[in-house]
Amino acid sequence: MVTITVNGDTKTISPDTSVWGFLSDLGLNPTKVAVERNLVIVSKSTFKDEVLADGDVLEIVHFIGGG
Repeated sequence: MVTITVNGDTKTISPDTSVWGFLSDLGLNPTKVAVERNLVIVSKSTFKDEVLADGDVLEIVHFIGGG
């Protein structure tokens, strides 16, 4: 198992989990969020290729419409 920190909370995930897969598992639409991994913004075009590693720190921001 792999341990990561997401928005300050510790999570345990399966090895070889991509950013895209993790977001999908959380029920988030990967096309509607911004992800920072270890202080670096992850490009949406690499969400499926970026495999999360033990000790990674993620910040996930999702956009909410309104006026």
